[in-house]
Amino acid sequence: MRVRCAAVAAPTQQKLIALDFDGVVCDSVGESSLSAFKAAAILWPHIFETPAAESRKGELVEKMRAVRPVVETGYENIVQIRALYEGVSVDDMLSSWEHLLPAKMAEWGLQRGDMVELFGRVRDDWIAADLAGWLAPNRIYDGVADPVRTALAAHHVYIVTTKQAHYTEILLRDMAAVPFPADRIFSQTVSGRPKGEVLANLAAAHPGAAAKIFVEDKLSTLEKVAKDPSLSDWKLFLVDWGYNTPAERARAAAHPAITVVDKQQFVELLQP
Repeated sequence: MRVRCAAVAAPTQQKLIALDFDGVVCDSVGESSLSAFKAAAILWPHIFETPAAESRKGELVEKMRAVRPVVETGYENIVQIRALYEGVSVDDMLSSWEHLLPAKMAEWGLQRGDMVELFGRVRDDWIAADLAGWLAPNRIYDGVADPVRTALAAHHVYIVTTKQAHYTEILLRDMAAVPFPADRIFSQTVSGRPKGEVLANLAAAHPGAAAKIFVEDKLSTLEKVAKDPSLSDWKLFLVDWGYNTPAERARAAAHPAITVVDKQQFVELLQP
């Protein structure tokens, strides 16, 4: 009797890759700032539905770009745009946003859940009325879409983002021509789960991955992951574009667990 040997599976060469979205794949400052202006006009029409506010829209959008590095979740843009309108400086916002945000929320009687709902509703209404107009202020970073598309076919690739998932999916599909599966987009906006928890779950789902790679533009997020011993097998990368500052990139370069990458190195990370 002939004994048939079971085939032994070869070790996988597929990487597990987790990508942040805003600041790594997409520059969304223009759209998020304009959406914040629209939302602010609903909350505070006496301020933002005025010729004075309209005349300052361009100035405010430019300042919103400067303070984008401190934003964690989209609804914060609404608080930022009013604070900037009322005279809070860019430097003060960059240095003290973690204290300024709850102070302004309390001062203006705002609740996080209500703000998330409002920001999402404003975007949904804009998309429904004028998808092309909503897409136009966004841009996909040069040289990023092709490697993401290639990696998606070769590796286990996920988006881990603070942006609501359906906006991420629309931008990838309609601006980057990347048909990213919805079930591979993890959004913190609704779940509130920290990115480290998402990474741990992804690692558990792909125990045989050849490498675990997490790419971010926010240094504080990478620093939190680096402090978690259960995530020590993740390789952490900070992009040298997106919403970070030269000082943050210098700090990342000195960190033993974080590597700063340019576009070419990013392409190499995602190669089959």
